[in-house]
Amino acid sequence: MSIFKLKINFEEQGKEPIELPIAGGESVLDVCHDHGIELQHNCGGVCGCSTCHVYVTKGMDNIQEISDKEEDFIDRAVRPRITSRLGCQCVVISGDIEVTIPDQSEFLGH
Repeated sequence: MSIFKLKINFEEQGKEPIELPIAGGESVLDVCHDHGIELQHNCGGVCGCSTCHVYVTKGMDNIQEISDKEEDFIDRAVRPRITSRLGCQCVVISGDIEVTIPDQSEFLGH
């Protein structure tokens, strides 16, 4: 199994970027939860909502292609961008990636 680097940046004030190992076939959401990083996932990580929305800032070619279903949910996310993906669908296939987690404080309680 190949191990790559996942760099996570945070929009939230006072949170420092962190680098973690991510295995091929593993999602950004899985790695966040394995390391106690707050990333909402109201649907349980099955591409059924938009709460685990992240921005991929590097390595878009190193993750699985976006599905139509994922694109539909990203359209409903808060402040989507061209680089938006859902953390549960952001599965690494071949290299390092870097993501930014939007400020989660505005999603809490939804």
